[in-house]
Amino acid sequence: MTAPVCLVTGASRGLGAAIARHLGSRGWAVGVGYHSGAEGARGVVADIEAAGGRALAVPGDVTDEAEVERLLATAAQLGPVTAVVANATGPQPNADLVDLTWQAYLDQLRFFVLSPTLLVQGTLPAMREAGGGRVVLIGSDTVDRNLPGTSAYAAAKNAELGLVRIWAKELGSHRVTVNAVNPGWIPVERHSGADTAAYEADVPLGRMGVPQDVAGAVAYLLSDDAAFVTGQVLTVNGGHVL
Repeated sequence: MTAPVCLVTGASRGLGAAIARHLGSRGWAVGVGYHSGAEGARGVVADIEAAGGRALAVPGDVTDEAEVERLLATAAQLGPVTAVVANATGPQPNADLVDLTWQAYLDQLRFFVLSPTLLVQGTLPAMREAGGGRVVLIGSDTVDRNLPGTSAYAAAKNAELGLVRIWAKELGSHRVTVNAVNPGWIPVERHSGADTAAYEADVPLGRMGVPQDVAGAVAYLLSDDAAFVTGQVLTVNGGHVL
C-alpha cells in the first residue's frame, strides 16, 4: 500500500524537522515544507530516505494563497495529502502595549490564522475523498503564561486554538480530526548557548523538553490511536504551566 502523505510546514529545521523525520520513521510520506531553508529541507529529506522512507522538499510561502496552491501541488507528487502539520512561523518580536502596532498583530495572524486556513482549505478535498484526514496545528504554551510583551503573538496563538475547536466540529462529519500541540520552550538550533537553568527549575519533570517530545505528540494525533480525538490541545512542556 502507498504510504499516507503528511505535509509538515516549517520543516527545514527545529521542531518541524524533528516532526518530519519522526513521521517518516512511522510510515508517512512527508512533504518537507520550507520557505528559505532549502539546504535544511533537503537534509531532512535525505535523512528520511536514508531510513527507508519517502519525502520531498516542498518550497513556498505558507501565508500566500497562490504559493500555498503550488506548495500543495508539489506535495501531492507523493500522493493525496491527507494530513497537515501547520508548524511554520515567522519572527516573534516582543513589544509592550505602548509600542504595539496593528501591523504587529497582522504579522502574527498571517502565520497562525491565515496560513492554517489556506492549508486546510487546500487539502480538504483530498481528505474528503480519502474518507478522513488529520490536521495538527503547532501552538504554544504562551497562551497560558501571560508574558508581558507578547500581546501580538499570544493573541494570534489564542485565535489559532479557536480554529481548532470550530474546525473540529465543522469537519467531524468528514472524519477529519483537528487538534493542537502546544509546546513549551523546546530548545532547538537557534537557542544554542541559551541559559535554560531558570526555566528548567520551574519544570515539574525536572528537565528541558527535546524536539522528539513534540514529534511524538504529533505522531500520536496523526495515528489511528487518535481517531476519536478531536478539538483537543495537547500541551508538551513537562508541566511547566501547572
